[in-house]
Amino acid sequence: MSATAHAGNGSSRRRNNNGDDDDDSIESDAELERLKAKRLAEMQKNLSAQKQQQADAKSKTHDGSTKVTPRDVLVSSLGFRGMEVLQCAEAQYPREAPLVVGQLADIIRTEQITERIDGGQLLAVFRMLGLSVRIQTSIKVEKDGKLVSLSEKFKSKQSRSDDVDDNDNGKW
Repeated sequence: MSATAHAGNGSSRRRNNNGDDDDDSIESDAELERLKAKRLAEMQKNLSAQKQQQADAKSKTHDGSTKVTPRDVLVSSLGFRGMEVLQCAEAQYPREAPLVVGQLADIIRTEQITERIDGGQLLAVFRMLGLSVRIQTSIKVEKDGKLVSLSEKFKSKQSRSDDVDDNDNGKW
């Protein structure tokens, strides 16, 4: 009869009546090693397949099989309010803006610019090139817990001062 005995390292081994290790434990250790090797080979295969897919994706963008326009390259690098400035520039300078976009895209592709380009930086580029891109802006202030444009606040102040002037009849 065989019994299971616990060794000090926490593994269980089968012993025969003489107290010797059984051939079963040697076979199970060998089987465990084969399973580990098989799993390692699968993981390496998956990793190499992922690397191959990434390389294929990069080559597709470089081959031109998937068309990535210069505008797409620039848009992917735009930060806060960058898209707003780009749209205004394209609307106001339809001939010049694509040339600037193309040059910026080339600079981004060659990784001379690696950080995001925010709206202020893009606006500065257009202005350095002599393209005065106009951006619609508004200044909002808080009035009675609500945000109101600055022009509306001045209008309401002006109307109140006119009411005061009418009541005073010019007397101080």
